[in-house]
Amino acid sequence: MRYAIVIEKSPENFAAYVPDLPGCVATGATLDETETLIREAIAFHLEGIQADGQPLPPPSCQVEYVEVSV
Repeated sequence: MRYAIVIEKSPENFAAYVPDLPGCVATGATLDETETLIREAIAFHLEGIQADGQPLPPPSCQVEYVEVSV
């Protein structure tokens, strides 16, 4: 499955979350570390859903960029 993630830069680190998986988050010191940790968090989150006997939520979010003139 392919889930959209959002990565935000804060003054001290990076934080990531998955809109399709509420509560699935990760933080890291670098962008690469954050991407690695959110992948692990997604896998762990999905394993927990399966362990609870629930169906896995299908990815539904889309990511697009738009250009604007200011």
